[in-house]
Parts: sequence; structure tokens; C-alpha cells
Amino acid sequence: MTELLQADTVPLVFAAVAVFCVTVYVLADGLDLGVGILFLAAPRDADRDLMMASIEPVWDGNETWLVMGGTLLFAAFPAGYYILLPAFYLPIMFMLFALIFRGVAFGFRLQATRFRLVWDIAFFAGSVLATFCQGLILGGLITGVPVENGMFAGGPFSFLSLLGVLCGAGLVGGYALIGAGWLIWKTDGATQVFAREIAHAALILTGAMMALVSAWSAWSVPEVAVRWFAFPNLALLAPVPLVTLAVIVALWRGIWEGGQARTFLLALALFALGLVGLIVSLWPYLVPRHVTVWDGMSDPQSLAFLAVGIAIIIPIVLAYQAHAYWVFRGKTVHEHGAYGGHAGS
Repeated sequence: MTELLQADTVPLVFAAVAVFCVTVYVLADGLDLGVGILFLAAPRDADRDLMMASIEPVWDGNETWLVMGGTLLFAAFPAGYYILLPAFYLPIMFMLFALIFRGVAFGFRLQATRFRLVWDIAFFAGSVLATFCQGLILGGLITGVPVENGMFAGGPFSFLSLLGVLCGAGLVGGYALIGAGWLIWKTDGATQVFAREIAHAALILTGAMMALVSAWSAWSVPEVAVRWFAFPNLALLAPVPLVTLAVIVALWRGIWEGGQARTFLLALALFALGLVGLIVSLWPYLVPRHVTVWDGMSDPQSLAFLAVGIAIIIPIVLAYQAHAYWVFRGKTVHEHGAYGGHAGS
């Protein structure tokens, strides 16, 4: 009985850790990708300087969670890794190149004079491309990938779908909303006013795409509709869309009212609710409709080695990021190249 319990629970533990890493990545990297998405919309170069300064102390640690999630998938669920990687090879490669390109733009823009606009465009384009590629991957996961004899059986463009485009647009709006919330919290003056103004447009795009993705998924993927609308799931899961709607209303009303951290925290909550919906739609599959978390798990020796690494690395990374956010917890003051004051609550 004990061995059976362990066989059932061990994959769940590693799946939970993988979901945790993905969640932290989406919420953490969403703020700096969001700032990049908003970059060219800022009315003044001084606003862009302040926007970049606000994320400079924390942005480079956010991609750590992306690397950790990929490593965890490879080590703990190799069956999912060797099916999903070729299925999404192109968007993954474009996403990684975009993340690298925006990192280069981040460093070069600080020193550029004549070609500063070029690096502004590069930072914006890298942010949008990386985000949109994540949406294409998400849409492909919901739609499902072709599998035959335990291997990916599609072509290089099998990931393309209307649902993926909708997910990409939704992520662009959602990350922009998180970025706007971050700027409302961390900046003052004209930059904060710009962030409040653009947050409404980002919220409209995010809410519209969430509704379209949900409706399209339920219509085009029967398994998703069954999960949400069959009894007793309908009664159990009804609070998720209701709470999501309440958060959207609170966001709309709170952009110009309430504490300055409110928009940022509510935007994070909205993303967390979206991840809950995604998990409900896909669970318990690692590769939708083909490989479950139990079928795709690695051997016990690999899992034991991985568990030791997770127990050491995750607390260190969390402590590092918590320290960075704590040290730079005040408002961004561009005139002094530092942080000061107190961020609104």
C-alpha cells in the first residue's frame, strides 16, 4: 500500500514543483516583459529611462525560472520533453533568441547615443516576440500535438493555430497589464500617469482574449468543454470564472483609485486565475490526450538526484530574488540613478 501511495504521489509532487516554477516565471518575468511591451508607447525618452531603471535590479533573475522549468521537465518527465520539444521547436527557439536579443538591447541602450532608438525598438520587439511565442506554445498545448507510437508526428509548423494567436495576443495584453501595474507602483509623475492610462487598454485586451480563448477552447477541444461543463465539475469550478470577473472589475475601478500597488497585485492575481484554468483544462496530461504525469515520469534514481537539486536550488533562488526586491523596494528615482522613498501600498 505504501509503495502504491508513493507511486501515485511522487509524480504529483514533481508536477507541482514544475507548475510552481512556471507560475513564478510568468508572474516575475511578466513584469519586465510587460515593461518592454509598453516601451515604445511611452511619450518621452525620460519615461523610457525610468521604466528601464525600475526593472534593472530584478529583471535578470526572472529567466532563472524558465531554465529551471525546462530542466525539471527534462529530468523528471523525459517523455513529455522529447515529444513537446520538437512540437514547439520553432516558437521555443524564437522565444529564446528574443530573450537574448532584448538582454543585449538592455545593456547597449544604456550606453547608446546616436542609435538609442534602434535599441529601444529592439527591446520592444524582443519583448513582444518572446511573449507571443509563449502564447503560440500555450495554444498548441491546449489544442494538442499529433503523437504516433509515443513520438511527435507533426511538422515544424504544427504548433500554428488560431487559438495560439489568441493566446499570444492575450499574453501580450496581460504582460502589458502587469508591466503597467509595476510602473504605477514603482514610479511617480508623468510616467505613472502614462502607466495608468495604458493599463485600461491592456486590461481590455486581456479580458477580451481570456473570454475568446475560453470560448474557443470549449468549442474546438471537446475534452476542455467536458472538464468545465460536465457535472459535478460545473458546480465545483464555477467560482473560477466568477472570481476572474470580479478581479477584472476591481482592476478597472482601481487603476485610478486605491493604493499604488493594487493594479500590480490584481494583475498577478488575474494571471494566477488564468493558470488555474489552464491546469484544470489540461490535467492530468503532460502531453494533452497522450501522456499523463504518471506515464511520463523518470526513473526513481533520476528523481532522487533531482529532488536533492531542487531542495538546494529553489530556496537559494527564492532568497536571492526576495532580497533583490526588498533592497530595491522603494520608488525608482531616475535623477539619482537609485531607489528612494516608499512605494505605495
